[in-house]
Amino acid sequence: MTRVALLWHMHQPYYEDLVTREHILPWVRLHALKDYYGMAALLEEFPDVRVTFNLVPSLLVQLEAFAEGRAHDRYLEVGLRPADQLTPDDRAFILKNFFHAQRARMIDVYPRYAELLAKRGLSTAAGDIDDALRRYTVDDFRDLQVWQKLAWIDPYYFDRDVRVQALAARGRGFSEDDKGMLRAVELELLNAVIPTYRRLASAGQIEIATSPFYHPILPLLCDTDIYKHTHPQSRMPRQRFQRPEDAREQLVRAADCHERLFGARPVGLWPSEGSVSDQMVPLAAAAGFRWMATDEQILANSLGTTFSRDGAGFVNQPARLYAAYDVGGAEGRIACGFRDHALSDLIGFAYSGWDAEEAAGDFVAKLAESGRRAQQAGASDPVVFVILDGENAWEHFAGQGRPFLRALYRRLGSNGDLRTVTMAEACAAPVAPLPTIFPGSWIDANYYIWIGHQDDHRAWSQLGDARDALDAPNTTDPVALARAREEIFIAEGSDWFWWYGDDHSSDHDLEFDDLFRRHLRNVYGLLNRPVPDELFATNISGGARLQPQRDPTQLLTPRIDGVDGSYFEWLGAGSVAIKDVAGAMHQVERQGATVAEIGFGFDRSALYVRVDGVGGLAGLVAQGASLGVICLSPEGLRYQFGAGGTAKGQAIRLQRHSDDRWHLKPTEATFAVGAIFEASIPWRELLADGSASISFFVTVHDAAGLETERHPAGRPVVVTVPDASFEARHWSA
Repeated sequence: MTRVALLWHMHQPYYEDLVTREHILPWVRLHALKDYYGMAALLEEFPDVRVTFNLVPSLLVQLEAFAEGRAHDRYLEVGLRPADQLTPDDRAFILKNFFHAQRARMIDVYPRYAELLAKRGLSTAAGDIDDALRRYTVDDFRDLQVWQKLAWIDPYYFDRDVRVQALAARGRGFSEDDKGMLRAVELELLNAVIPTYRRLASAGQIEIATSPFYHPILPLLCDTDIYKHTHPQSRMPRQRFQRPEDAREQLVRAADCHERLFGARPVGLWPSEGSVSDQMVPLAAAAGFRWMATDEQILANSLGTTFSRDGAGFVNQPARLYAAYDVGGAEGRIACGFRDHALSDLIGFAYSGWDAEEAAGDFVAKLAESGRRAQQAGASDPVVFVILDGENAWEHFAGQGRPFLRALYRRLGSNGDLRTVTMAEACAAPVAPLPTIFPGSWIDANYYIWIGHQDDHRAWSQLGDARDALDAPNTTDPVALARAREEIFIAEGSDWFWWYGDDHSSDHDLEFDDLFRRHLRNVYGLLNRPVPDELFATNISGGARLQPQRDPTQLLTPRIDGVDGSYFEWLGAGSVAIKDVAGAMHQVERQGATVAEIGFGFDRSALYVRVDGVGGLAGLVAQGASLGVICLSPEGLRYQFGAGGTAKGQAIRLQRHSDDRWHLKPTEATFAVGAIFEASIPWRELLADGSASISFFVTVHDAAGLETERHPAGRPVVVTVPDASFEARHWSA
């Protein structure tokens, strides 16, 4: 008989900003409605089938918060707001974001939802959204508020709950009471998730495994230089990150969380992204884990062999693959199973386009044949490990994958050649020792995704600096210090690095980038340390949806008087319009913002900066506010304008020395604040290091000197110093 160990991995990154307490993306809540509950509840129909669920703690604690009503995200709040009370910003946000779902399986199958998408159009460019706003009625917005959530309700509820069935059958013309009722259904589902898993685990039908708390890549936490094992010539972050103590803490805290929620310590570990190394093995063993899992290519590389496949997809060494191994040495040992990535990928990437019965039949036949081949090769008790994402694939299946899963479980339960087992059962008796394990992940048996790109290098460097700041002597009170440590642990998560680089991209790259840097900025704030300016600039080197910059086209020399005078005075200047960038977090930052546009230009002697305000800048300065020009390049240089209520005169120039303190320096920079803000900064002060370009942010500070705004969001203004041919290149008749 062939044993089948099926593991569904459930994971979401930690979306909450610990300062604003906002969850910037809604995926924990929405997947809880559709997948986290239904995937477990469905198994109760098949009591003879045993599977393992891996539930990541960063997902579970957010799920708890949403179930208890403690968590909020803008999608939830705007979705519940009465449709006739939506602000223009609310309506634009809804039109831009309430169709984030797989179109064929989750939108087009519902006529009203598809109609609303057609009415909006496929483009989310600002101008197209503005046009769509004029086509939408209040009733349209209310229907969209309902369908954005209704489309995510688990098919299990769709089949059984009369409230959900009635809403879906009506399709349109929903009321505010309907929205309230759907919110009640939502809370029921959210509150059912963890108890359902706990009940099935207590009955012995499922095993619940875990991952490091915030889903970090453990080998990279232990030592980023492990990446050189597969990429010896790679460029690396500016400092080596070595924090095995953090890896240990992420494991211990994961086990503690699991015990609190499910009543027992976990014995199984899916290392984040299947990432393993010799250094993380004893850490996992010391934390009490008895088994872990990773990919077949890691096993092949560890054994010094190659797993090839024939034309039908069957592996050439089934007896070696379909077994658990005893990994490690004297410092700690742990059993390890290795996923058959060909079989796992059939579910994840191939079967969504098949008929459910045919797909399940094909898969079970392949499992049985794989086991027979392993037995023929000498394996007495083979076990096939199938491990994959347990949530995202179903959006591409008919019926959210439920017809396929029912067909699969029915066949697994009735096939006499196969027996489903939990991962703990599969790994209980390893067949052979594996003294050393190849360092890598389930993707190409390396860590390139998380450290191979220049954007990753920047992020790891920033993480390393913040982690060092946490260890530096300080007088921070214990509560703030603990919060700063929590921010570090969150920033160590794998997901921020997953979205950096050109490997993966989504509609939410900017939100992930912003939240990563926000966590690190919070560390410095909690430690009462100055925040490095680079943490205000995006780490995304290409493709980011940021405010476009228009560069200067001619030399200019404006009069620095704060007056919006002659049209020709700033003609040919560069500019950046300050407007909302996609994402709820940016909306929070924009509330009360005073800067509407930044202008900049130059002549041969100076850089000129202009700021147009939403309200009166002069009035703010008179009340003690000030503006600043914060240079990212050259590093450690900033100017402050208007401190102490001054509306005109000489600026304050500050330069950071090696002692990390800011020192006052003489300056010839001048400014004036009236209807607009204008400043002049001599090139000789800006270009002391011989640079050919500079980059800067414009900031607003309150009367106490605290920074309240920084613009542009995510990426600084970049100015190339005019050379001798500048005018010739831009001349036109």
